[in-house]
Amino acid sequence: MTIMPTAPEASSPPPGEPTNRLDVRVVLAAVSLALVAVPFTLTTLLVEDRWAPLLRADRGARDRLHRYAVSHSGFVAAMQLTSDAGSAVVWLVVLTLVVGWLLWRRLPRLALFAVVTAAGSALLNALVKTSVHRLRPVLTDPVARAQGLSFPSGHAQSAIVGYLVLLLLFLPILYGAWRSWAVTSAVVAVLAIGFSRIALGVHYVSDVVGGFLLGAAWVAAMTAAFNVVSVTRERRASVVSRRSADASQPLGGKPGR
Repeated sequence: MTIMPTAPEASSPPPGEPTNRLDVRVVLAAVSLALVAVPFTLTTLLVEDRWAPLLRADRGARDRLHRYAVSHSGFVAAMQLTSDAGSAVVWLVVLTLVVGWLLWRRLPRLALFAVVTAAGSALLNALVKTSVHRLRPVLTDPVARAQGLSFPSGHAQSAIVGYLVLLLLFLPILYGAWRSWAVTSAVVAVLAIGFSRIALGVHYVSDVVGGFLLGAAWVAAMTAAFNVVSVTRERRASVVSRRSADASQPLGGKPGR
């Protein structure tokens, strides 16, 4: 599903060159979308139906973490710092810098991918929150406060969308241990941000899981969409090149030497 070219702009294939590699990427992105969209839909239905086992799991995790948090101020401070690292302001700064770098490298399509994916994710989160309308956890002695609705977690969704976008953009230009380090760091950061929202008592476990699933589904959808556009553009370029080559052939025979 990587979409980052190794050259300043992805060039069109020579006439007659197959586009199977891009076709495979489209299929993989579509399959990834299905694999995460179905669990998200199921999670949303269970939240809306107030499924008893899910409610028990959510409340149990909330209460256990809250009991620990109220007696460990250092833990709360660490969780607040982790949560702040995944805030909308931080992601706005990071993605603005990334988009600026992509434009400087003359990669406008990748810059557009980053902007559309991030902005669309924020809008989608707001729409789903309004639709589900789940209230945040209520605690007698809260260690943190947050505004708005609860499902899905905006921090969790932003984290997985942001880090997936960064990996899609930069993994193709990383090699060896750097690739493993980037993936591991992204996974740890995403999980830490999600956990911090539960530990601070501002989200349920299912809110965070829902945010992860919705964010992953959105990135898969955007990756598939942009790859379809790329396939279409390259096929059109290949057809135009082939027609131009045919038009340059002498009529009635092979071209002269």
